[in-house]
Amino acid sequence: MEQSHDRPSWDEYFMMMARDVVAQRATCNRRKVGAVMVRNKRILTTGYNGSPPGMPHCTEVGCWEVDGHCIRTIHAEQNAIAQAALHGVSTDGATIYITAAPCVNCAKLLIAAGVSRVVYADEYTESLGQQVLAEKGILCEQYTGR
Repeated sequence: MEQSHDRPSWDEYFMMMARDVVAQRATCNRRKVGAVMVRNKRILTTGYNGSPPGMPHCTEVGCWEVDGHCIRTIHAEQNAIAQAALHGVSTDGATIYITAAPCVNCAKLLIAAGVSRVVYADEYTESLGQQVLAEKGILCEQYTGR
């Protein structure tokens, strides 16, 4: 008798990792965002929103807000790219799974890092990041699975 095994798709697998594992490390008081960067179905690096290493976290000392934005934290995508650079990992041709759509600055960094596909779960407060990615021809799609 054949058993059915409901395995998650690769998109679901990596998005679950971004949402259920990586984002839980976030130290932002306002939003927990996680990112998983992948190439050839293998994880290259991860990132979450929080303070740079060695700096105080918002959860410890509060947000440092300027013009309605916390400048104490770096975004999950920025953290993932920084980790790749720190450890000498190429991100060229990678896919990034993010729990929120990238902001315009993160979109530009993803382009510069050679990312070829962006998969996000939740919409961001503005869609400029998606517009920049589209202009470059980078596939940017909302994940609608579980």
